[in-house]
Amino acid sequence: MRNTHLYIATRYLLSKKGSTAVTFITWLAALAMMVAVTAMFIIISVFSGLEDLNRDLIANLHADITVKSNEGKTLPDIDKATKILSENTEIAHYSKVIEERVYINFRENGDIANLRGVDSAYIFVNPIDKNIFYGSYPSFKYSNEVLLENKLDNRLAIPVGESSDFASLMMPKSGTGIISKEEDIFNKREIFVSGVFPGNDQLDNTVISPIELTRELLDLPKKSAYTIVIKLKNPDLTDTVKNQLQEKLGNKYLVTTKAEENAAFWKMINTEKLFIYLIFSLVIFITTFNLAGAIIILQLDKKEQAKSLISLGMNLKSLRNIYFYTGLLIVFFGIVSGLVLGTAISYFQITTGLFKAGAGTELAFPVRIRLINYFVVGATAAVFGFLVSWIFSKINKSYFTA
Repeated sequence: MRNTHLYIATRYLLSKKGSTAVTFITWLAALAMMVAVTAMFIIISVFSGLEDLNRDLIANLHADITVKSNEGKTLPDIDKATKILSENTEIAHYSKVIEERVYINFRENGDIANLRGVDSAYIFVNPIDKNIFYGSYPSFKYSNEVLLENKLDNRLAIPVGESSDFASLMMPKSGTGIISKEEDIFNKREIFVSGVFPGNDQLDNTVISPIELTRELLDLPKKSAYTIVIKLKNPDLTDTVKNQLQEKLGNKYLVTTKAEENAAFWKMINTEKLFIYLIFSLVIFITTFNLAGAIIILQLDKKEQAKSLISLGMNLKSLRNIYFYTGLLIVFFGIVSGLVLGTAISYFQITTGLFKAGAGTELAFPVRIRLINYFVVGATAAVFGFLVSWIFSKINKSYFTA
């Protein structure tokens, strides 16, 4: 009998002898479901692409593991810390870093910048030297050679690679006493800009310099550092190495992973993705009202046929199943065709990059097709479609007397 239900439901959908209005409403419900599923799949695929893009953009901003002080800015007993790091066979490279806010001045222009002092091993942890689009990475022969973020360099108009005119970095001095001249307030050093690198949300207004320069500006001891950034041979062992280092270094140090350093960022991305999912789930839910209307109209149109089936011995439950399967077939068509169309559009965007992220930019909307996206979209549409089909397929005996 179950096959009979499905056969009759299929005939209701595909038969050309029924009412034109009913056929139109039925296929309108199917097309509405298809469009909603297509839109949801494309949007979720775009967010998957944005997630991968953001992961690539910040991949080099944070090391696999970062070591900080739990008792202030400066790392305590740094010789002990570096010895422990050198003995760990899973560590490929590590670099000392000092990061502080600084005032940068050139002629009549000035700005507040983020000064990141690094040692010569920094490029093995963060290969920022590969992103320089003008000039060169500091040679570390001189402590005043710096690398400047592009937008900061454009605002200040500092010449790159020219030693005829220098910019200045100014750092407030700590301590107390009578102020009689500028030197009593600031430590000041002239800098030579050797190159420019492209910035992003986390590297805007950044100056990268040899760590010796930051120590001079901050009046710090020779071996001091604020953090140590670490590159692992196998990033999959990050949590294991983190626990090992935390145990050996003790409570004076805070050891964090790349994921922990970016926890707030990923929380924001996941929250946005959740809201988008909820919005498009609501769109699919509203679309199912077309499905409800189609089932009701179909029941009214096939009323006389239903009476004939009852008189031939079909029970009320079996008749309800016919309308239920009709609704499921509409939903199935909408989901399958929507996912196919969404995949085609997504693949077209991946291969052509036709749609750009904004006016005046060559960056195409990133799209990533993932298996989980098919499951999420298909399951969401299937749940709403199943519930609506089940609810509106219910009929009782008054249906035949009305």
